Amino acid sequence: MHVLKPRLSEKAYATAQATNTFVIDVPTELNKHEIADAVEKQFEVSVKTVRTVSRKGKVKRVMNTTGKRQSNRKGSQADIKKAYITLNAGSHLPFFEAEEAEAKETVKTEEEAKKADKKEAKATKKTSDKKEEKK
Repeated sequence: MHVLKPRLSEKAYATAQATNTFVIDVPTELNKHEIADAVEKQFEVSVKTVRTVSRKGKVKRVMNTTGKRQSNRKGSQADIKKAYITLNAGSHLPFFEAEEAEAKETVKTEEEAKKADKKEAKATKKTSDKKEEKK
């Protein structure tokens, strides 16, 4: 069993919304077929395609301070492999449920605000029409 971690970023959210493609961090030793099988088993979805990107870890400077001595040495970040997983129609991963619920709620409140504005406009129009008839 391999550990698959989703990448939760704005770019990953946008691709998930637009093309039903999700970004997942995977172990570097897995190939595309193994990644597809692991995703299908872990998340119970059907995978259409898998694209992978391997990124070498960056070299970073590390400062050591022990007493009066200081030394610079080179350290490096771990290598990363990302998998862009496109799912078949009807399949969905629940990584961004909170954002999706928030977006639906925002749309709903905007619609309610528009309806309230229309009602208010109608009410003001009726009162202004009544005032004109009295004159």
